[in-house]
Amino acid sequence: MRDSALKGAQDAAWKRGFMLMIVNGDNDAQRTQDAIETRLERKVEGMIYATMRHEVIEPPQNLHEAPSVLANCRCADSSFASVVPDDEKGGFDATEALIRGGRRRIALINLEESSAAAQERQAGYRRALTRHSLPYDEALVRYTDDGQPDDGYHRMNELLALDTRPDAVFCANDRIAMGAYDAIKEHRLRIPRDIAVVGFDNQEVIAAYLRPALTTMALPHYEMGYWAVEYLTRAAAQGETAAEQVALPCPLIMRESV
Repeated sequence: MRDSALKGAQDAAWKRGFMLMIVNGDNDAQRTQDAIETRLERKVEGMIYATMRHEVIEPPQNLHEAPSVLANCRCADSSFASVVPDDEKGGFDATEALIRGGRRRIALINLEESSAAAQERQAGYRRALTRHSLPYDEALVRYTDDGQPDDGYHRMNELLALDTRPDAVFCANDRIAMGAYDAIKEHRLRIPRDIAVVGFDNQEVIAAYLRPALTTMALPHYEMGYWAVEYLTRAAAQGETAAEQVALPCPLIMRESV
């Protein structure tokens, strides 16, 4: 769970007079199970189960024993309330920003193909192309192994080797975009004049300090943390409540790469 999500949850908890206890499960199933058991023994009034990235999960069984909400993740059967980023709309808005900037041959360097975020961002990318009567070309889509700068660098080099290179690229995170920048500059191409770039995440230590500064989509971490606590306080006040499934918008942060 990102620091801004924790701040959102903490702000909402303090506003309501609750104390927030934080445990890092470190992606270890047994440690997570044990942490939940410990919280249950302390008679907590609710639990937030959060992940570092948007994914579909199988929640721990003992999470059912207290009012709980999923943050930045969801379960396939919607049995728990959840709050996630609207990655599909984010992919649409990122691609449309490039189209409105006059680009017509737009590549996508995505996350791992199996991830929920990758699938939804690609769905938004395709929807934007269709909305503007642009063809979807499989040759312009690349996937990464772990979304790191090296991946972005190598996938961008592959795209620049095509007979007709793209005039824009939508990178599914800012680290991928950082690697893509290096490849573009090595080919003596200019951003955004020759190739426009949009990222995703708004990791300000990357996006604001790339040259030119990176246009990107901001993830609503603070808002997800805040919403999760607000949901639990409503559930505590009302008893049983519907397992709401909420997707929060990802704002477009315009900088100089488009």
